[in-house]
Order: sequence, then C-alpha cells, then structure tokens
Amino acid sequence: MRYQGSEAYSVRAAERAWERPSQESRPSFEVVSGGGLDARARQGISPEFWARFRAVIAVAAFLIALNLVRVALSAATVSVLQANSDLTSQISEAQTLSSNLKIERSVLSSNARISRIATQNYGMVLPAERVSVVFDEPAETADQDAASHGDAAQSETETGEQANVG
Repeated sequence: MRYQGSEAYSVRAAERAWERPSQESRPSFEVVSGGGLDARARQGISPEFWARFRAVIAVAAFLIALNLVRVALSAATVSVLQANSDLTSQISEAQTLSSNLKIERSVLSSNARISRIATQNYGMVLPAERVSVVFDEPAETADQDAASHGDAAQSETETGEQANVG
C-alpha cells in the first residue's frame, strides 16, 4: 500500500529543475502559424483589395481622359467658330469694298466725265466727220495692191483727213 506524502524528496531535484529549464522536451504552449487575428493584421493588405483599388484607379483615369478629350474638343470648336466669325466679317468688309469700287469705277468711267475732262483740260474735240476703211479683199491681193494704193493713202494724209482702221 501506498501512502501519500510518505516518499522522501530529493533536495537537489528542485535545484536541478531551476538550472536547466530549457531542456524540457516539450514547450509549454503550442505555436500555430497563420491563424488568428494577429496573423491577419501582420499579413497587410489583401489581394482582393489591391484588385479593387486598381479597378477604381483605372476607371478614374478613364473618366479623366474622357473629360480631357471633351475639353479639347470644346476648345477646338470654339477656335473654329471664332475663325468662322472673323472670316464672315472679312467677307462682309470685302463685299462692301467691292460695291464701293464698282460705284467708283462706274463714276470714273462714265463717257460724260471723260468727254468733259478731255475738252476742258486737254482741249480735245470730237471729229466732225468720220472716215472708215473697209478691207473686203483677201490678204494676198491686199499686199499686191498696197503699192498701187500707197499714193492714194499718202494724198489723203496730206490733206489732213484721218483714217480709222478697225
């Protein structure tokens, strides 16, 4: 039979236990890697979050690019409309100038004005009678008859009559 507390204890056994605590064969607690809240906190940002973040950034970049294209198109439209407005004003100015020049040309080229300037400033008068020369003969016979008619033409110019060749 056995009685509890009747065994003798070794005094040195307690000292040895304090001297070599690292020699225990089994740890006092068990370490499980990869589990628990602490492991999730040390893990960092999840791959799903990074995928969603990249998608949001891609959508934002697309929207920014789309708005930049809209602004560029609006600016180009405004510049084209401004150029059209400038061209319209230039066309109206050119039409006004053209009509003014036509009026001035008609005033300056009127026969009454030219006759008045010729008679008053230069002493010119209209001829009293007109002389017309008609060439009905072919060119070959005209060269042959030119020598025979030369005397007749010379006598007319000596008398002061003018011949209109037309």
